[in-house]
Amino acid sequence: MRIVNFRWINIFVFTFICLFCTLKTTAQFNKDSFKILHKSESYSKKIKSYLAFGETTGKQHFDDVIFIAQEGVLIAKKNGDSVAVGKLKRQIGESYYFKGSYNEAAEYFYRSIEIFEKLNDQQNQANSYNALAKLYRKTKDLARSLQNYDRAMSIFKATNDSAGIAMIYNESGVVFEYQEKYQEAARRYTASLIIDEKRKDSVGICYALSNLAGVFTLQNNFFLAEKYLLQSLTFRKQMADALSLALNYSDLGNTYFSAKQFIKAKLYIDTSNSIAFNMGYQGLKGDNFDLLAKIAEEQGEYQKALNYNKLKTSINDSIFNIEKTKKIEELNTRFETEKKERTILEQKNRIVLQNTIMIAAIVFVILGFLLVYAQYRRYQWRQEAKMQAESLRQQDNAVKAVIDAEEAERKRIATDLHDGVGQIMSAAKMNLSAYEHYTKFQTTEQQQYFQKIISLVDSGCKEVRSVSHNMMPNALLKNNLSEAINEFINKLDNRTLKVYIHSEGFGNPVNSNIETVLYRVIQECVNNVIKHSEANVLDISLVKEANEITATIEDNGKGFEVNKNAYKDGIGLKNIFTRVEFLKGTVDITSVPGKGTSVAIYIPLS
Repeated sequence: MRIVNFRWINIFVFTFICLFCTLKTTAQFNKDSFKILHKSESYSKKIKSYLAFGETTGKQHFDDVIFIAQEGVLIAKKNGDSVAVGKLKRQIGESYYFKGSYNEAAEYFYRSIEIFEKLNDQQNQANSYNALAKLYRKTKDLARSLQNYDRAMSIFKATNDSAGIAMIYNESGVVFEYQEKYQEAARRYTASLIIDEKRKDSVGICYALSNLAGVFTLQNNFFLAEKYLLQSLTFRKQMADALSLALNYSDLGNTYFSAKQFIKAKLYIDTSNSIAFNMGYQGLKGDNFDLLAKIAEEQGEYQKALNYNKLKTSINDSIFNIEKTKKIEELNTRFETEKKERTILEQKNRIVLQNTIMIAAIVFVILGFLLVYAQYRRYQWRQEAKMQAESLRQQDNAVKAVIDAEEAERKRIATDLHDGVGQIMSAAKMNLSAYEHYTKFQTTEQQQYFQKIISLVDSGCKEVRSVSHNMMPNALLKNNLSEAINEFINKLDNRTLKVYIHSEGFGNPVNSNIETVLYRVIQECVNNVIKHSEANVLDISLVKEANEITATIEDNGKGFEVNKNAYKDGIGLKNIFTRVEFLKGTVDITSVPGKGTSVAIYIPLS
């Protein structure tokens, strides 16, 4: 079994995140350059640039979006463009939401809704309802959250907007998840997934898969939760969406924590936190520190747990204090004159600009150091990765050599049995039959005794033939895996064990190593059922898809307590795990005493 060096994985992830953050920050849009670039353009081109800036940058650099969008609001108001004002205010609200400033976020969302209601712009109104519902969901006001989701859904259904309908199914499912109504949550996520798959919307598919994985995690179905999250992660890496990647890594960390795989959990949470720090996503940082504290506590590292809890509390207190301060500022500004409001806004913008220039200079120096350091660490990692890859290749070759040698030995023994012992037994039977023809027995008892000898020899011939065929099945050599399994099952006594087989997708040939290993694994599972389970019904399912083969073997026998010692003590189970690991696959054994056993096998094809 391969042992993964998590220390080097942590170093690699840290290096990757540092480089990622460096490149993303270096590529960050310069606000002064943005204003100069669009100074001489027409209003229509200029406002499109302001809106596009928030849409492309809104989930990565929240302060930049707020700054640019506020300037865009002033320009849109001067040109009487209420639609642009409403959209920009929604962008500002979303940025405050991710920063953890929920009072400011709610204020901008409500202003956006009021504008679109006056304009009777239902599409934008529904999008603003969705944003407000998400905020109430975050603050755990679930009744108001559902109320706003329902308003948005009614608009999207009336306008037959499939993208909007899928979005609301996905977002509102989280509310039912908080209410522990997992069946309804899963129904909504699945409905969203079906719509987004038809639309080929990768972003929507990713969020639906992640949300479904969350429900599976809460129901302790970690196999499916991990599978869906890894599928989502593959899409999100291709899209290079920092926010969704941070959320995906955090979800994976939560799933592995629930499955008590604490090393993996910490690895993914640290990765998520690296991105969240770069983005300034306060809420996600707080959630991650909370989970890191729980991991440290589970591992007996109580000082670390205390430190993480302090960090989480500090973030929560910061959010609370910001909200309180903003409330006071809002009350004061209500009584100020229009001139004073303009003066305060200009001063604030000037201070923000000065601070931005100062911070940009500091960040530039730090980033220069980080870039040099990241390149150095990247070179080191490449050298280490080469050594690790070579070690893994040698391990794979060693396992393959053992399995190939085992199959060759099976073939040799099967040939010796069939051509050697089998032929001798057949000759003995022929000689006995000839002897019977030329011999006259004195009594009936002697003849019956002789017939019994012939019968025993005949049974021996059949047994030798059966053993040789099991060791090297002809059907597997001549046909394919599905037909070989059917031939093996047909030889069983169906009076004591009813076997039902379902297979699909085996029309095209599969790698011979995969077929042989899977045949041996399923053969071992069936033999275990016959020997130990006392079952009378056995279901076998074989499904080949484009990139994977899944096999399940489920019986209604007496079951057993599943634990690690069961895997260590049983030679048959060791063989199953070793063979499947050779194919880079996974085995999941589920069993409850008195309720049967289920073995699920997953083999990747690429």
